[in-house]
Amino acid sequence: MTILFLCVKNSARSQLAEALARAAFGDRVVVESAGSEPSEVHPLTLEVLAEVGIDARAQRSKSVDEIDRSRVDTVITLCAEEVCPVFLGSVRRLHWPIPDPAAAGQPREEQLAGFRAARESIGARVRVLAALHDLPEGPRPSEFHASVRVQDLARSVRFYAWLLGVSPKEWTHRYATFLTPNVNFVLVVSDGKDLHHDTLYHLGVCVSDRAAVIHAERCARVGGVKVVKPARTTWRGTPLHELWLEDPDGTAIEVYARLTDDELARRPPDLEPVALT
Repeated sequence: MTILFLCVKNSARSQLAEALARAAFGDRVVVESAGSEPSEVHPLTLEVLAEVGIDARAQRSKSVDEIDRSRVDTVITLCAEEVCPVFLGSVRRLHWPIPDPAAAGQPREEQLAGFRAARESIGARVRVLAALHDLPEGPRPSEFHASVRVQDLARSVRFYAWLLGVSPKEWTHRYATFLTPNVNFVLVVSDGKDLHHDTLYHLGVCVSDRAAVIHAERCARVGGVKVVKPARTTWRGTPLHELWLEDPDGTAIEVYARLTDDELARRPPDLEPVALT
């Protein structure tokens, strides 16, 4: 895979991006940069990269015409005020509009602050790009579930019925559930009373069936995702095949599948969860 960063002079933003991406990806990806009117690598580009431990002195400013277009998979343009270089070809395209920190007429300290701001903004975007590279296999969801806390249930139900274009399927004095073809959305009253964290205050995705829940657990373990509760069938409340994960910030994530009529007919008398294997 080859990523190409483009701006006009290939002096500041695209050079910052090239160096930061090389540091983030290592040898997993080929990273290049170029410009439509190449000049030279700005000294402050090298200075602010050195501040974060990156030596980019080997980088040079070059024309987009020097790039082998057949090797490029992703093109990222960084122009904000200017017209970005044109890159023809069937590639993935992203645009990150970053103000040019090398704009003329600024005192050095102001310009240095601009280069640092550009470095941080580009660096954060590059880290997300790197995090999306080589994603392990996931659960392939068909529905998204989310719950939010609200102060006034009736007022919020009116708003979300308008927003989603449907009335809630059901409601009590404490929650309302909206169902659309691809969304299961719950409003929960924030009244200070305890609710089990994995019944209403969470995010969830629906998968096709029992086997898909089991497969999702295998994918999670291979991908290093924290498994809070292994795959199981639960019978209390809404019967589901379910798996509980935790995201990097500790948010509970439910991967679930609805039971078939045959599976529902095998409901155990004690209603205790049954492990899925």
